[in-house]
Amino acid sequence: MPDELSGSERVRLALSHQTTDRVPIALVCSGLNPPVHMALEAYLGETRGQSVAEYLFPLIDIVSVGPDYVGPPLAPGSDIWGVKRAPMSYGAGSYDEIRYYPLADAQTVADLDRHTWPSPDWFDYTTLAGKIRSARAERDRAVLVSNGNIFESSYYMRGFEAILVDFVINPQLVHAIFRRVTDFYKEYFSRILTAGAGEVDLVFTADDIGGQRGLLMSLGMWEQLLKPYHAELNGLIHEFGAKVIYHSDGSVTEAVPGLIDMGIDCLQALQFSADNMDPVFLKRSYGEWLCFEGGISVQTTLPFGTVEEVEDEVRERVRVLAKNGGYILGPSHAIQAGTPPANIVAMFETARMCPLP
Repeated sequence: MPDELSGSERVRLALSHQTTDRVPIALVCSGLNPPVHMALEAYLGETRGQSVAEYLFPLIDIVSVGPDYVGPPLAPGSDIWGVKRAPMSYGAGSYDEIRYYPLADAQTVADLDRHTWPSPDWFDYTTLAGKIRSARAERDRAVLVSNGNIFESSYYMRGFEAILVDFVINPQLVHAIFRRVTDFYKEYFSRILTAGAGEVDLVFTADDIGGQRGLLMSLGMWEQLLKPYHAELNGLIHEFGAKVIYHSDGSVTEAVPGLIDMGIDCLQALQFSADNMDPVFLKRSYGEWLCFEGGISVQTTLPFGTVEEVEDEVRERVRVLAKNGGYILGPSHAIQAGTPPANIVAMFETARMCPLP
């Protein structure tokens, strides 16, 4: 094996459960929120004479691309599903929170026909091949496209509490919403992957089905109502030769056999501070079938640990999850304001230098 692999080679080997020169590093469903980006920019400028972009460029092994939106103009704060958001301050910055759920008043399947559903025609896919070529010309990294979140797209329109009530008393409405959302994502990704002409490595799909203590719904309800739609989407993605990387926060160990059955290739987030999320158990039990991505805690270690504790966590994740390949290291979610820049650098530097098991 050469001393230095390209990012795409490193990720593809990991996804194939083969050993790499170092653990791949990525920021999938992650990144630095604005206050922490600003703090890291200052820290790197003072200590290394680098910007954040310059520092991360040789380290991050996955790059995201996507089609250009060319659909009807969207009002400020609105998305393609008709959901409207407004910024809510957390002091150092803000997050956009939903202020309007367009399907909140829907009672029957017929009510859904009055909603303006997005069309895959609203995107220009002709620019994708050029974007992939440009990304690979800068540095050969694995290519990821996103974002197939069926449950989340649905409850953003319907409301979180409302759709969970629907699971029990109005499953017909749930199926009708999921059907429309799934059909959109199937055609959207079909066009992306066709335009990508075999150069897309990973398709990011997602649905947070876990909370801190366990699943957000019963396993039976998940298997009956949501799993079949993801299985359908995953089947289409695999037809194009791409791998499925699936994100869920929280305690999802109970659902992992079903996630494998529905066709995911890589489980992302790895919130090990949640109940029953044991990296040793997950790797031993499911590492033959699953790759893992994430795992460095943005809840505990990165924001509140010492540099040494961050280094120890990185080494432990590599020791357990990278054995015989199958691990891409990254933070478990977006790195939050107040996280010490030295801890962020410690995560990346330890990952870069850490010997593989």
